[in-house]
Amino acid sequence: MSTLRGRGRVEGLPEWDRCAVMGVVNVTPDSFSDGGHWFDTTAAVKHGLELVAEGADLVDVGGESTRPGAPRVDEAEELRRVLPVVRGLVSEGVSVSVDTMRASVAEQSLTAGAVLVNDVSGGLADPAMVPVVAAANAPFVVMHWRGFSEGMNQRAVYADVVGEVLTELRQRVEAVVEGGVAPERVLVDPGLGFAKQAGHDLALVAHLDRLRELGRPLLVAASRKRFLGRVLAGQDASPPPARERDAATAAVTTLAASAGAWGVRVHEVRASADAVRVVRAVEAAR
Repeated sequence: MSTLRGRGRVEGLPEWDRCAVMGVVNVTPDSFSDGGHWFDTTAAVKHGLELVAEGADLVDVGGESTRPGAPRVDEAEELRRVLPVVRGLVSEGVSVSVDTMRASVAEQSLTAGAVLVNDVSGGLADPAMVPVVAAANAPFVVMHWRGFSEGMNQRAVYADVVGEVLTELRQRVEAVVEGGVAPERVLVDPGLGFAKQAGHDLALVAHLDRLRELGRPLLVAASRKRFLGRVLAGQDASPPPARERDAATAAVTTLAASAGAWGVRVHEVRASADAVRVVRAVEAAR
């Protein structure tokens, strides 16, 4: 089976003939790479439309930073940030994903027209999340997660990071399906940068083929993350700013698409959109 046919289909989402590209809109003041840039609803919607024009297939809207050490925002504030942006993008015909750990935000975003729930906790942060997603019959991203941002670095301890992430993700997928989410609507995400050091992230990228053993479509979210900064660091070991890691992000997009990933989640869309199309053309030429 070619990687093209083996990417997996997600029930409830469009089907692309290549790796999908998910553009990121952070409606936050403190996200690690673009906090504050799209904090205003009008600016956030405009940016989402720009990402679609650059080749994004979906736009992922989030109102809470999950960078290491980030404090949580309250429910009312997250709703205030996210819902107007979801509504604005949906009204323009954009396929919207909502990036949230709260069931209430997921539920209201789905009602507003979002087509996918991207929960970095895989349903662990809010016990109401899985029932909400199941009741809505919505597609759901299950990410590998070991706890909230404030303490995640202390949990980055592995004897075999690929094996342990695989096992923990499998257990979480089983729990989500037992909770009522249709298996054909579940995606998995290895959680690059979440409770992981740079070496762990690189090992996971190197073994994306093993993560596909889970039998579910794979979403890879490497965009601008710390491990890329470490790779790019100069002799003084000072990593470049997050916004200078887009070429490195596109390199991971190429690796992910070549490994059969269903999609990639990126801040800067154009280079990754080009990359997945090149991978598709090479696959077709085999």
